[in-house]
Amino acid sequence: MTTTIKATALLTIACCLGIAHVPSVWAGERSKVPPKASAEEAQIKHWRMPEIEKRFLDIPELDSPYIDTSPVNLNDGIAVGQFSLAGEDQTSDEEAIIKLAKEMATGEYGKYDSMLIAKGGTLLFESYYKRGRVDLPHPQSSATKSYTSLALGRAIQMGYLSMDDLDKPIISFLNDIDSTKLVEGAETITLHHALTMATGIDISKEGWDAISADLDRIKGQGEIQAVLEDSAPITKETQVFKYGTGPRLVMQVIEAVVPGSAEAFIRTELFGKLGITNYDWRLAPSGLPESGWKVSVTARDMLKVGLLVDNNGKWKGERLVPKAYLERATSRQILTGDDDIYGGGELVSNQGYGYFFWGTDLALDGSKHHAFSAQGGGGMYILLVKDFDLVVVVTAHEREDVTQQLVAERILPIFSKR
Repeated sequence: MTTTIKATALLTIACCLGIAHVPSVWAGERSKVPPKASAEEAQIKHWRMPEIEKRFLDIPELDSPYIDTSPVNLNDGIAVGQFSLAGEDQTSDEEAIIKLAKEMATGEYGKYDSMLIAKGGTLLFESYYKRGRVDLPHPQSSATKSYTSLALGRAIQMGYLSMDDLDKPIISFLNDIDSTKLVEGAETITLHHALTMATGIDISKEGWDAISADLDRIKGQGEIQAVLEDSAPITKETQVFKYGTGPRLVMQVIEAVVPGSAEAFIRTELFGKLGITNYDWRLAPSGLPESGWKVSVTARDMLKVGLLVDNNGKWKGERLVPKAYLERATSRQILTGDDDIYGGGELVSNQGYGYFFWGTDLALDGSKHHAFSAQGGGGMYILLVKDFDLVVVVTAHEREDVTQQLVAERILPIFSKR
């Protein structure tokens, strides 16, 4: 009798909210699976347009949001479970997470396309809105940098680099560089500097444009030769956090040390190990994989990346990335300040940067909890809160958002009790 009453009540709530799907744990037989791309939508190449902000113009919005507190097992390597757990708070918690998803779907906080939440390695909540599809790769923007970091970590795990190599000069790995032509101080830039975007490289916009336009000059390691010739002198004083200066250096090192190519290494040894095959990773003019942007993956595959990191570098019992590397990558190597926290708010503070991962503190009931994330302009997040064994994945197509604030204010209070 009690179960029937609760199911009826939840169905009423769901209908009032206009939710496309009701969790089977309450409603009985499942009526649908997550929205998939049509044949035409599946052919869309998000990065074909020169203006990044226009990348989703070809994708129609969903007629209604898909919100599921009992995600479907798609046999994709992700464990699924039910959001609802025994206890007097289960109904109110479920209502709360559904309410948040509905608000996100209407665009109240930005133009969100999906939100997935996993706890303890299990996907418990899955939702898609607007241009979100379960099988459609979503542009990652700068979240690409975090994937580049993990590729380097994979190379360390396989023995092509060591943890000690993180403190060695970039040019020591690049045999085609003519060091006699480099700017003063170029030899001091280490992998650590590149991973924390503290290279000290200083080139004007016009200088970058000139480098990018000279395609013959920037093939292969010529890219780094050009950058380290054209930069202003590099000193300890200039080696401070400057967003955007490190990823191409890291990708060049990966290309130099792994057998074959960096592109093949990522495909087989990182994404391949995670079962990520439905993705797009564009090549840079250098011929190497892009290192800071121009990758597209699905929301569920973003979750796989988050679960790998949450499990300290292990996937299905196999260690893919050293735990010691991830500890450095996801800790705040540099404090960047709280003046401009992406997706922030009053409950988000102490922003810093690791190895292409951002770090913040999320406040809950007077305590602060370290969160770290892969972030991409347009609203992409793979956000982890280790204190609660929590992974939150968000995709969007709106740069202005409050995602980290929403996690602190609306999601942590629910999952901190579980």
